[in-house]
Amino acid sequence: MPRIAPVSPPYTDDVAALLDRMGPPGAEPIALFRLFARNTAMADAMTSWGGYELGRQLSLTRRDREIVIDRTCARCGCEYEWGVHVAYFAARVGLTAEQVTSLTHGSAGDPCWTDERDRVLIETADALHDHHDIDDALWNRLAAVFDDAQLIDLLLLTGWYHAVSFAARATRLAAEPGAPRFGDVAP
Repeated sequence: MPRIAPVSPPYTDDVAALLDRMGPPGAEPIALFRLFARNTAMADAMTSWGGYELGRQLSLTRRDREIVIDRTCARCGCEYEWGVHVAYFAARVGLTAEQVTSLTHGSAGDPCWTDERDRVLIETADALHDHHDIDDALWNRLAAVFDDAQLIDLLLLTGWYHAVSFAARATRLAAEPGAPRFGDVAP
């Protein structure tokens, strides 16, 4: 049972317009967006930022983005947002079942990670989660792969999905219908 119930239809005109801006055209709004609609001023403000993080202007590749999001949500224990992203994006960005399992329960040292770019993204998400910082050795590895704009996007993407994870977990948001659960990808 969620601590704050997401809004449900019928929506007022202003909430319907807000929800239309938050999700893909023609799609039913997910529970997270309907939760955010409880605070329309905040939801309206964050819609632009969320659109940037999931949009084409983000300087990271879609695969980079999903590795960071999936790892961050898993480390935060946010099965809700992790499930949304795994269900919708994992296959689209070429993540294998083994890689999804590793992002959820494993580490950058798992054999499924053969590319340094992927490994350094996972290690960065872990470092930010565990230490709220990146040591010099990891930073140097990052800077060898990503330019300054990408580094800034990487840091803020990770922070954004910490915030999303905190909101979804603390409000006890129920999983979306059909979304995978952590146990579905157990090693």
